[in-house]
Amino acid sequence: MDLQAVVDDIVRDLQPRLGEGKVADYIPELARVDPTQFGLAITTVDGTTYTAGDADTSFSIQSISKVFMLTLALGKAGESVWKRVGREPSGSSFNSIVQLEHEHGIPRNPFINAGAIVITDMVLAGHKPREAIGEFLRFMRFIADDDSVTIDEKVARSEQETGFRNFALANFMRGFGNLQHPVEHTLGVYFHQCALAMSCVQLSHAGLYLANRGTNPLTGFSVVSPKRARRINALMLTCGHYDGSGDFAYHVGLPGKSGVGGGILAIAPGKASIAVWSPGLNKVGNSALGSVALEMLATRTGWSVFGT
Repeated sequence: MDLQAVVDDIVRDLQPRLGEGKVADYIPELARVDPTQFGLAITTVDGTTYTAGDADTSFSIQSISKVFMLTLALGKAGESVWKRVGREPSGSSFNSIVQLEHEHGIPRNPFINAGAIVITDMVLAGHKPREAIGEFLRFMRFIADDDSVTIDEKVARSEQETGFRNFALANFMRGFGNLQHPVEHTLGVYFHQCALAMSCVQLSHAGLYLANRGTNPLTGFSVVSPKRARRINALMLTCGHYDGSGDFAYHVGLPGKSGVGGGILAIAPGKASIAVWSPGLNKVGNSALGSVALEMLATRTGWSVFGT
C-alpha cells in the first residue's frame, strides 16, 4: 500500500471543503486560528512518516494532552488511578457538571474535562505546579523525540482567563474531596498541558508507543507495558471523543483522542500513529474535516480495529 499516495489523495479530496466547522472561539487565542488549514501525518511502526498539507504547522493540542497526562499518572499511581476517576463513556459534553452531582465528584472517565483535571491533580502530587509542567513538557519531548516541542503561553493565559467552567468543575470535585491540591494549582498545570503546541508530524511520533505495544520505535525506549498501551487505546476508543465517541467508533473504528484546537490523534494498533488537524469543529467539539479524513483513511487502508 502506497501510504504517501493515500495521504495526498485525502488532502486533495478535502481541498474544496477547507474551512468547514467552527473554531473554538470561547478560547480567544484559538478564535484567531485560520480555519482553512489542514494537515495529516502517518507514522508507521517501522518509523516512516508520511505527510500532506500543513503537517509541519504547530497547533494547540488541547485535550489530546489528556492521553499523555494519563500515561504519566498511571506510571506514578498505577491502577489506584481508577479509585478517583471512572472508565465509562460519559454521554455528556466534555465540560458538563451534571454527572458529578450524581456520582459524588468521581468523573466518568479521564478524557472529559473533570476527569482530566483529577488526573492532572495526581501528577501534581509532590510537585510545585511549575515542576509538574516541566515534567509533562520533558515527557512530551521524550516521546516525540523532539526538543523543540513547547507550550504556547498565550494560549495557556487565554484559557486561564476564560476557563470559568473548569474552575467550577474543579471546585465541585474539591468539595467532594476528589481534588487534593488548591484548585488554582491544579488548573494552572491543566491549562498549560492543554496549551502544548505540536505539529501533526510531532504528534504522530508522540503517539507511536500506543501503536507499538508501549515502545517508541523511533527511540527503542519502552514508555508503558503492552498491557497498559492496550488499555489506554481501549479508553481512547470508548471515551476519546466525548459524546461523539460512539459515532467516531462507528465511522472510523480506531482509538482516537480529539482536541478543540482541531487536532485528532488516532492509533492503528500494530500499524501506525496518525495525527490530523483542521481547526473547524463539529457540534460535539471534534474536528469536522479531521473526522472525515480519518474515516477516509480507515476505509482506504482497512485499518479499522473492527475489520476491513
